[in-house]
Amino acid sequence: MHSETTVGDLSEKQILARIAERTGSADQALVGPGDDAAVLRVSGSLVATTDTLIEGPDFRSEWSDGYSLGWKSAAVNLSDVAAMGARPTALLVALAMPNATPIAYVERIADGLREACEQLAPGCAVVGGDLTQSDVLTVAVTALGDMGGRAPVLRSGARPGDTVALAGDMGVAARGLEILFDRFDGSAPDLSLLDDAERYAVERQLRPLPPVALGLAAADAGAHAMMDVSDGLALDATRLADASGVTLDLDSSLLGPDPRRALGGGEDHALLAVFAGDVPDGFRAIGRVLERAGDALLVDGAPFAGRAGWDPYRDWTGSSGSAGQ
Repeated sequence: MHSETTVGDLSEKQILARIAERTGSADQALVGPGDDAAVLRVSGSLVATTDTLIEGPDFRSEWSDGYSLGWKSAAVNLSDVAAMGARPTALLVALAMPNATPIAYVERIADGLREACEQLAPGCAVVGGDLTQSDVLTVAVTALGDMGGRAPVLRSGARPGDTVALAGDMGVAARGLEILFDRFDGSAPDLSLLDDAERYAVERQLRPLPPVALGLAAADAGAHAMMDVSDGLALDATRLADASGVTLDLDSSLLGPDPRRALGGGEDHALLAVFAGDVPDGFRAIGRVLERAGDALLVDGAPFAGRAGWDPYRDWTGSSGSAGQ
């Protein structure tokens, strides 16, 4: 039997060739992979963001196949660009991998990156990056976006009287992580053992579906403030309230069937926005903006006292009990 080819069996040039043939091309790229740097065409201000996924605190290889890891690495960055009201245009991807990493796993990372861009942000693609050897599998992505002549939508623009709205899931990815720990700790998830709701939750933990296109829609509708909800609705709503100097009062009856998980669970990568007028299609009202007179976040008019969300410096222990959010 032939042993599986690993990255340690190949040269950097060979690995790059395997990746490049799978990642597609960006509409705005004048110069793509293969030169010292990519060159992009932009029609307005350039938005840039970065996110790193490290095996252990951010994902487990027994849960995340290469495709899921590539998809998630793209999706979490595309969501941040969308939260600024920008159109994602390009990704720069740095991979740090143990020599024993199968090259087939790396190829599936590239497939996930490409297909996440195709489905969530058509016209966006990987335009460059870096490879290096590491003891820990790490994917670092920088995403670029084009404001297209618009002003960016910041966290700091919420005003008293605005409506708080959200697009995307709330608490679903957190439920998926609970299922992975409870049912598949130390093993690959067998989705055939799950019911439809459980399967959806696990899939959204491994391959989030941020409403990227709605970032532009929110900007066009005049959103006063917006941000990606990655660390839990309560924590991120508090951040928006603090940045704007206001209080957000959320209505628990509008937070779905499990308000506790909706408030405390992270990694859904929904979009939280505030609007002065009508809430645009795709968003749903979940609360209101008040003058700041104490706490940043209220739920049903009372200070929020539950789990605030995910903080990697407080919640990651380095043990097998933490991974993901």
